[in-house]
Amino acid sequence: MWNLTKFMASRLSRSRRFFSSVIPRPCIIQKRGADILHDPWINKDTGFPLTERNRLGLRGLLPPRVISFEQQYARFMESYRSLEKNTVSESDTSHVALAKWRILNRLHDRNETLYFRVLIDNIKDFAPIIYTPTVGVVCQNYSGLFRRPRGMYFSAKDKGEMMSMIYNWPAQKVDMIVLTDGSRILGLDLGLRQPRLEGEEYLSIIDEFIEAVLTRWPKAIVQFEDFQMKWAFETLKRYRERFCMFNDDVQGTAGVALAGLLGTVRAQGRSLDDFPNQKIVVVGAGSAGLGVLSMAVQAVVRMTGNAETAAQNFFLLDKDGLITKERKNLDPAAVPFAKDPGLIAGFRDGDSLLEVVKKVKPDVLLGLSGVGGVFNEEVLKALRESGSNRPAIFAMSNPTMNAECTAVEAFKHAGENIVFASGSPFENVQLGNGKVGYVNQANNMYLFPGIGLGALLSGARIITDDMLQAAAEWYCI
Repeated sequence: MWNLTKFMASRLSRSRRFFSSVIPRPCIIQKRGADILHDPWINKDTGFPLTERNRLGLRGLLPPRVISFEQQYARFMESYRSLEKNTVSESDTSHVALAKWRILNRLHDRNETLYFRVLIDNIKDFAPIIYTPTVGVVCQNYSGLFRRPRGMYFSAKDKGEMMSMIYNWPAQKVDMIVLTDGSRILGLDLGLRQPRLEGEEYLSIIDEFIEAVLTRWPKAIVQFEDFQMKWAFETLKRYRERFCMFNDDVQGTAGVALAGLLGTVRAQGRSLDDFPNQKIVVVGAGSAGLGVLSMAVQAVVRMTGNAETAAQNFFLLDKDGLITKERKNLDPAAVPFAKDPGLIAGFRDGDSLLEVVKKVKPDVLLGLSGVGGVFNEEVLKALRESGSNRPAIFAMSNPTMNAECTAVEAFKHAGENIVFASGSPFENVQLGNGKVGYVNQANNMYLFPGIGLGALLSGARIITDDMLQAAAEWYCI
């Protein structure tokens, strides 16, 4: 998967160089002097040649020696590798991860061109630092780590002012916006000290923001990120036909999970046409879990043409166990996946995960619960007895402490022949006798950047479920 990521990054880099030929050279810089050095978009640090230093008012503001981009790259990597070497014996892994994040973040704040070159060339090393699992630790410590704003901030106190505020952003063109209300993020602690808005009052704030964005940048793609379940589905339904937007937790996670589910069928030596026969237990009835189920059921409908029975092999559990139509106060989004006890003998509302695994004998156990260790030894051993020739375990919750099980636990208790994928990175497992238990990554980072870029390059006006399913099917080829 990392090779695929590097390949795509390389293709993107080449395509950018191709398209850059239509941009006039030299570029016109409106800023001068220290303002340039404080702007990471255009700052080249000591890479400015003397002619540019004279022309842009930089002479005397930088050390006299000109250091090329390649030399700066080498120096940064030397500094980063030195940090790795000096902390190899540290027992506090979160402390080391934060130190690595800080050194990357300082580069990001200073020189974006160098920052992204470093990432593209070393994505396997740096993805766990800028994303899962380190990003979870960063979020938990964000109040102390905050140094400079990288975006815009809107609150309930800005109601009625957002149309004018949006013009405070300096860039005249914006292609993509990542939007969050912070309701599913781990403790950023930078919001207003007051209860969260609810109901129409909440939606009116989002409506005003969206109107402001689309007035200034009518072609911008908006990615909704980390909205709690009730607002994730509500906003997706509210806006998806009006402009180009998607919800990463609902649709991005679902696309990656569907790719993994289809890939599992292939790993079992079956054709994709056998996917509707797979028995799948999903643990976690939040926005991600319901999004996965929705897209998987849509895929079954496409394959079979039968919507009435499409959900029959999917079993959904939340913190209270198996969800059936007998459940009181059942969330409307979960209703299509609730089982009818009258139609499935031996099942009752609230059956435990262990009971469900023993009764269903699933081909796939998929976790998006956010509960670390919920796939315990008993559950994994029960899956081993499911009868599937190669059962699959998807422990997709992150950060690492929230993973439903570790790779070592999965291969130890569920068997060496399993397919294992996780939302957080784990090392491959040495099984002995030269055998290796391979760990696959099932993280939406493999999909949501492509959704945004694909929509941008294609000029899509909306993002449809068919687009996301096509992306998932492409990944499993």
